[in-house]
Amino acid sequence: MADKNGQDGGEGGGDGIRTFPFPVDLSLLGVGMQVGPMGSERTWHAHAPLHRVHRIDFHVVMLFTGSPVRHMIDFTEYEAAAGDVLWIRPGQVHRFSPDSEYRGTVLTMQPGFLPRATVEATGLYRYDLPPLLRPDEARLAALTASLGQLRREYEDATTLPLSLHTAVLRHTLSAFLLRLAHLAVSSTRQAREGRAEAPWDATFTLFRDAVERGFATNHSVSAYADALGYSRRTLVRAVRAATGETPKGFIDKRVVLEARRLLAHTEMPIGRVGAAVGFADAANFSKFFQQHTDQTPAAFRAELR
Repeated sequence: MADKNGQDGGEGGGDGIRTFPFPVDLSLLGVGMQVGPMGSERTWHAHAPLHRVHRIDFHVVMLFTGSPVRHMIDFTEYEAAAGDVLWIRPGQVHRFSPDSEYRGTVLTMQPGFLPRATVEATGLYRYDLPPLLRPDEARLAALTASLGQLRREYEDATTLPLSLHTAVLRHTLSAFLLRLAHLAVSSTRQAREGRAEAPWDATFTLFRDAVERGFATNHSVSAYADALGYSRRTLVRAVRAATGETPKGFIDKRVVLEARRLLAHTEMPIGRVGAAVGFADAANFSKFFQQHTDQTPAAFRAELR
């Protein structure tokens, strides 16, 4: 099985961060998900050096039961203890800690395994939500029971035809993810402040998805508003209600994150990094990056080497 970038090397690989696809060949009956115990012998790719920085193009949820684990996701080191959950989404840069013993249950899920309505309801692509979740005792018990049921259904590969087995998995997975999504949303500042979600959620979701698809070439709020059929004022209200920031701030944050990923984890020249996030001129990219990080791209990269 080859990775998306076609590279054989490790971290960086010269032109980009290694991205590993969902390991369909390791999934029971080839369904679009896996669930089972964590351990040093488990991997999602034969050539994936998990202690090095890499991306994955699928979802990972880890529910921990052992001693504290340190795990890097997009420049932040998270410490997850027993009872904590780490939710890693497609495209996020992350790294396993070679000094940590990973114990618990891990769920992986291929994009497209769940229908669109479920994807929206469970916030699978809510990159604005925190990766580290700390459920209270009641929510942890519910999540553990739900994940346990999902694992039992996954491992029961004989009592149902494959089509029905897959349908049961989708329903059981949806139930677990709905619980997880509720926990993630309730952990945010907006939920604690009692934000009214309903009027603007659909608008923000469409904007967020459009930015994820187009941030590398489109930094214009007006262009996104026109493409989505909203007025600029409507978009401003929706994004502010959902995130507390402006649409331009949301776009710029996504551009900066991708630039930081490429600067830190690849050997791409700075000019090419700028081009990869939508800047034809290297000087304009450097100015933009410094405005948002208080560092030049070169200084940021040097600090991490």
